[in-house]
Amino acid sequence: MQNQTTKELKVTAIGDKGEGMASIGGARIFVPYTLPGELVCAVVDGQRANVLDIVEPSPRRVTPPCAHFGSCGGCQLQHWETNAYRTWKRDLVIKQLQRAEIETEIRPIVDAHGQGRRRATLHATGTQAGFLTWRSHELHALDKCPILVPALDAAPQIAIACAQIAGPCDVAFTVSDTGLDVAVRTKSKSRGRPDFAPLVRRFDLARIAINGEIAILRRQPVLILGTAIVELPVSGFLQATTLGEHTLAQLVCEALGKAKRTADLFCGLGPFALRIAEKSQVFAVDSDRHAVAACDAALQSTPGLKRIGTDVRDLFRDPLIVSELARFNAVVVDPPRAGAQAQMRELANSQVKKIVAVSCNLTSFARDARILIEGGYTLDWVAPVDQFLWSAHVELVARFSR
Repeated sequence: MQNQTTKELKVTAIGDKGEGMASIGGARIFVPYTLPGELVCAVVDGQRANVLDIVEPSPRRVTPPCAHFGSCGGCQLQHWETNAYRTWKRDLVIKQLQRAEIETEIRPIVDAHGQGRRRATLHATGTQAGFLTWRSHELHALDKCPILVPALDAAPQIAIACAQIAGPCDVAFTVSDTGLDVAVRTKSKSRGRPDFAPLVRRFDLARIAINGEIAILRRQPVLILGTAIVELPVSGFLQATTLGEHTLAQLVCEALGKAKRTADLFCGLGPFALRIAEKSQVFAVDSDRHAVAACDAALQSTPGLKRIGTDVRDLFRDPLIVSELARFNAVVVDPPRAGAQAQMRELANSQVKKIVAVSCNLTSFARDARILIEGGYTLDWVAPVDQFLWSAHVELVARFSR
């Protein structure tokens, strides 16, 4: 264990993960919940420090809107003035592309938080529920979370009730257009079949599932995506905010322009495919068979959509190869955080006219972008999107053309 010492530190910048950065003898020290220019008194332990007192606060420090800020690990930057925060977040994109020696137009960042997050997972015991503390496995109990949509105001109460029924658990919430969808994950195996009926009635839940199996279905959770209605699979992936989904989809459709035949790779439930299909023939691919089935059903049942088809396929191990890509004049790629290295290599050797990349990880995006650029594509523009307010997480949409 490192020896702890108390030091005065001058914070010089905010790092890529939202922590203040200082230095001692040239060694970098990470100081959470501080701002550039601040002088703080902190306990230093190795490369990390915990603030005891802010000796000289930044003029851009503001009062956090949440009483849990600084203890709950859900947000890192509620204490920073909005314009400075947004500039920093856009700069994350600029710096990552500079490291990869990529030059392009980087648009102003778009605020896509909207009314708040419609998805959240709370850790729960029989007496409390919340998120983990910063860089810890310790539970910080919440009564309410201001970054969630109002429909999730009762989420902590519901999570506690789930733990009282099923044992300590993680409770994932999704706000659908027909009500709350709740998915419980627990390791407890000695309680028999949990009786969630009173809980479902009390909070008017649409559906509750436990360990991937539906326990009670009162109303099918659905979402309206474009002109289509999609039935949500249990624990299906969804963009965190409604405005974030709309913003990303709008940018994708803008980038595609008048493309006639489009492949949507890593399509998920179809937030892009179902909107693209209003104007372009679309082929939707993902490894999640439940998500693909939901997308395919919506494509087939919605009048006026232009559908080529769908496919369940692991694009990491089995990417669309050059001969398959020849059918399309545009491709949308929205991979998980790991990026889409194998698929990008095939695209780099293809003659697809436009590639639209959606990314939630700047490092993997820069790597994948370099593959396309070295294959002869031009990166036309990058549009940063701030869906995860007060965090270090930034998303983007980028257009490549040949």
